[in-house]
Amino acid sequence: MSRKLAAITGVQGYLPEDILTNAQLETMVETSDEWIRTRTGIKQRHILRKEGWGASDMGVEMVKGLLEKPGTAPEEVDLLLCATITGDRVFPDTANTILDKVGAKNAFGYDISAACSGFLYALSTGAKFIESATYQKVIVVGMDVMSSIIDYTDRATCIIFGDGGGAVMLEANEEGPGLQDAVLKADGHGRHYLNMKAGGSLHPATAETVANREHFVYQEGRTVFKHAVNGMTHTVQELLERNELSTDDIDWLVPHQANIRIINSVANALDFPLERVMINIDRYGNTTAGTLPLCLWDYEEKLRKGDKIVLTAFGGGFTWGATYLVWAYDGSAKA
Repeated sequence: MSRKLAAITGVQGYLPEDILTNAQLETMVETSDEWIRTRTGIKQRHILRKEGWGASDMGVEMVKGLLEKPGTAPEEVDLLLCATITGDRVFPDTANTILDKVGAKNAFGYDISAACSGFLYALSTGAKFIESATYQKVIVVGMDVMSSIIDYTDRATCIIFGDGGGAVMLEANEEGPGLQDAVLKADGHGRHYLNMKAGGSLHPATAETVANREHFVYQEGRTVFKHAVNGMTHTVQELLERNELSTDDIDWLVPHQANIRIINSVANALDFPLERVMINIDRYGNTTAGTLPLCLWDYEEKLRKGDKIVLTAFGGGFTWGATYLVWAYDGSAKA
């Protein structure tokens, strides 16, 4: 009997219309286009400024586009997982808000909060519902409105992040394509180096926390850089070894778009050629849980059925991991 796998059968991205360029940032904080490009590889990022819109509205656009391509009705969706750290509210879950707005009346959903690794975590979770034959159509959304938690007076963070993300459809496949394996890791000690200091139950919002600007992203860049390179490199190596693969067997490496130097360092450590590494950080910046699906959406036309793909990410917490999948369709036919 063939092994039932969860295959990605469609992908759709969304990016807000407004763009924040490096030149514009030069007027907001002490920085320069050359400094930003040299250290991060970023030239611009998209920012959600649409009145009355939040994360769920971006998610709605992704899901609508995802369903329209194959003509799937919203009522056919069984489950939606939303990877985000910038949901509409602390509660209820943004996933259920998206389902309500698109009219997916027969589905349930919930959010997964794992920062930049959120999409990887959600992808593996969704795959289990497919593999167990519990559900037939599972949507995984990865997105963030990072501009809502960025201090635009802090040049260490405001230059990095953007808004946007993407969604994929997971369906059963018994012919080989689909999610093959995943290595997922976490180390809570990393909470000291990449976090938002206030806003949770440990430090609820007060006038003092607001005045102290504690509701924005904080990170110790050098520490995060080191752990990100090591974490992503080692999980990819572990994934390849236990699946008896080499980098020559992999058609595409999809790394989290955190920093071009991190991407290059991981590729170099793996001896993986850059022409087979998906990169779009220059146009979008770091969209946190949104970077991996945005890469798949950007490169969809280049993907062919049977392509072997490795995704890897590293995020606050710390969270990190890598996933190995075989692509299920010719992207040029659906893009």
